[in-house]
Amino acid sequence: MPELPEVETVMRGLQAVLEHERIAWAETRRDGMRFPFPPRLAERLRGRRVLSFRRRAKYILMRLEGGESLLIHLGMSGRMVARREGAAVEPRQGKQGVFSDARGHNAPPEAHEHLAFGTEGGWHIGFVDPRRFGSVDLVATEAEDQHKLLADLGPEPLGPEITPAWLSAALAGKRTPIKSALLDQRVIAGLGNIYVCEALYRAGISPRRSAHTVAGARAARLAPAIKAVLTEAIAAGGSSLRDYVRADGEIGRFQENFAVYGREGEACPGCPGQPECPAIKRIVQSCRSSFFCPVRQR
Repeated sequence: MPELPEVETVMRGLQAVLEHERIAWAETRRDGMRFPFPPRLAERLRGRRVLSFRRRAKYILMRLEGGESLLIHLGMSGRMVARREGAAVEPRQGKQGVFSDARGHNAPPEAHEHLAFGTEGGWHIGFVDPRRFGSVDLVATEAEDQHKLLADLGPEPLGPEITPAWLSAALAGKRTPIKSALLDQRVIAGLGNIYVCEALYRAGISPRRSAHTVAGARAARLAPAIKAVLTEAIAAGGSSLRDYVRADGEIGRFQENFAVYGREGEACPGCPGQPECPAIKRIVQSCRSSFFCPVRQR
């Protein structure tokens, strides 16, 4: 599933081509995906200008003229595709994160493209999702945070409120492993398995450590580690492991910088030549793989 950096990257790619554009046409090619599409979705999109974008956790909100926002969740395999209609132009001409080609609105739709719309400026946007775990909804812009999928989310991990003191207080009394606590979207919104593994490594904290003990000096290491990992991953365009690609069709590059994730049995990059380091370990916690160095992370 795309995590926060991947969703942020997709949102920025859409923002670069859609902000201030008017939607000229829209089509739904099935009744829904994970959930049914909102009634008359295509009709309600047509003619509206795209005002702005916002990311909340792993959700994209495309704010529309008229006071509604299109809420997008990519699910397990979903991706947003942006391409030019009509005449061919050079790839990424003046637009960051967007691929241009010669296919127009009359071209055959891409396989598994369940929702598509085009703008007066000539952009074709498609929501492609082979497994249909993604979802789309319309919500009043002024009530975005009251939507049932967003209402119980915790604060954003890159927000100013995520300080060592806040983290200590949020984890106090929690007897679950710190890995599980950080994946709880009610504690911090948007954190996923990859980036929690990497942040815990940087902070020198074992994923098995009880969450309530991550306070004081440990919280002082973990809070900035979370922000640093996410910031670097966004700058690299996210991580491409299976289905994820950016709106321009390019892959993310942060997987090239993994210290522990997916590296079971390999040497720990922080323990060069140390014979006491038995290499990176993998354990399963709540049906998810945790990767860590048993020497550096306590």
